[in-house]
Amino acid sequence: MSQTTLSQSRWNTISIQVKAATLPSLRWWRWLALILPMSIAVLVLMPLVYLASSITDPNEALWTRWWDTILPPMLINTLQLTLGVGIGTFIIGTVAAWLVTAYEFPGRILFDRLLLLPLAIPSFILGFVFIATFDYAGPVQTQWRDWFGDDAWFPDVMSVWGLIIVMTAVLYPYVYILARASFREQAASTFEAARVMGYSRTQTFFRLVLPLARPSIAAGVVLAMMEAMTDYGTVSFFGYPTLSEGVVRIWKGTFGFDAADNAAQLASLLMFIAFGMIVLERLLRGRAKYYQQGGEGRRLQRVPLKGWKQFVPTAILGVILGFAFILPYGRLVYWAYHEVQNPQVGLLSVDIFQEHIKNTVRIAGIASGLVIGLSIVVAHGVRVTATSGKKRIPRFIARLTTLGYAMPGAVVAVGILLIVMPIDHEFTDYLELEWGRTNPDLFFTGTMTAMLYAYVVRFMAVGFNSVDASLEKIKPSMEEAARTMGAGSFRVFRRIYIPLLKTGIAAGAILVFVDVMKEIPATLILRPPFGTDTLALWVYGLASEAFWQAAAVPSIAIVGFGLIPILLLMRIGENTKETHG
Repeated sequence: MSQTTLSQSRWNTISIQVKAATLPSLRWWRWLALILPMSIAVLVLMPLVYLASSITDPNEALWTRWWDTILPPMLINTLQLTLGVGIGTFIIGTVAAWLVTAYEFPGRILFDRLLLLPLAIPSFILGFVFIATFDYAGPVQTQWRDWFGDDAWFPDVMSVWGLIIVMTAVLYPYVYILARASFREQAASTFEAARVMGYSRTQTFFRLVLPLARPSIAAGVVLAMMEAMTDYGTVSFFGYPTLSEGVVRIWKGTFGFDAADNAAQLASLLMFIAFGMIVLERLLRGRAKYYQQGGEGRRLQRVPLKGWKQFVPTAILGVILGFAFILPYGRLVYWAYHEVQNPQVGLLSVDIFQEHIKNTVRIAGIASGLVIGLSIVVAHGVRVTATSGKKRIPRFIARLTTLGYAMPGAVVAVGILLIVMPIDHEFTDYLELEWGRTNPDLFFTGTMTAMLYAYVVRFMAVGFNSVDASLEKIKPSMEEAARTMGAGSFRVFRRIYIPLLKTGIAAGAILVFVDVMKEIPATLILRPPFGTDTLALWVYGLASEAFWQAAAVPSIAIVGFGLIPILLLMRIGENTKETHG
């Protein structure tokens, strides 16, 4: 008994000594874990704060001129496009998710996965394919006139409805993914209880299933609406002026300091509208909490469809997938084949293609590395500082670092210009006066620095969410065990956290890489003069001049990169289904 007491006493003494030795290290580590995320949050918020401050000193003459000319049409167009895409994605995404969840029909398993594929095609690529296929000179209208005569009516493709159709086809997967997950979580007992009360399957869907899924569906709809509102490439192809397109157009049409100042006036308005969209998402989700009896319970059983009814969902989903992915990808392959066989006036060559691939991989790779590195710092800082029981402040700081994702790329770019342009010119003047250098390179706007800064602000949320989700799976007991063995804070971070975060880091890096690769407005505004033409800018430039065939090859490369996270998402979904049995 005394021997046991003595051993326990020695162990307690050792533990106290270890804790005492690591306590100073833990203290400075926690302070650093709080200061670094705060610094990153300031870095992300600076462009938005500078932009918001411009609204406090409005250029009245400029606003008056805009109000008399371009502003009302841009506001109306932005509202029409946003609402149209919201309604379209809600209908298509929800219907598709319910069909694959609630019914059994030919091709259901295949559609369940393939309906995610349109996420791989950027809207500006589907936009120019849609125009080239269905516009007056395209093959569809040409064949239509051959059948019904030159005066035969055909819908106006270059209209707001054509644009809404294109944006909806690309963005409906946002709603589809979240709605499908919500429908799957709902227990069969809940559905059966409604049937016992006399509700038909349709009534049960509208009165029970849909309200339960409302928070998830609302999140997907608002995300799609925000993507539509911030689009630049697609709306410019359609000649449909919106606020996001207007910011870039005003910046391109002005020179010197006035370019950033004038664009900032309009960008500040767009930024406040984006904040309004965030509030709208909260309101649509509502304050009520919907508790679903999912978990390990019995899932909703799919109803096998019989006779001709079994082919209705197949036809509906086939049309959606065919228009949103199969048709555009098939056209791209067709054009690419003919471009390789018969190039269009030397617009595409192996050397040019390799140069744009290298530029894209280099820029997206550096940007994803920066974003993931900063995301690890923020996520780990939240983990370390939150262990003391005070979680609200670290979580609030982390949320601030992700705020830039809700902002359009043009808004972020203009906000950064307001910060870096004066610094660049002051630094240039200093080099010329003090060091006698003539025409020195601009540090921010003359290099990739400002552009990479924009990518960090814009896509920090993507990297942080991936890293944070993986970090949540690491049990605190693992860190406590390492500290008991005398490991310092940095060693714990390097030996425990980094190896266990590999999956989240890889997933986040891929997502950021693809997002950066597809970004147009921020790249267009902030790119330095040489060596930064990406695949997206190349496609945008070729498609703007109606060189569809030449634009097809780099477009296929973009879609190929975009398929990587989609395939990973399918794999995760398959593993989840296997886990739930």
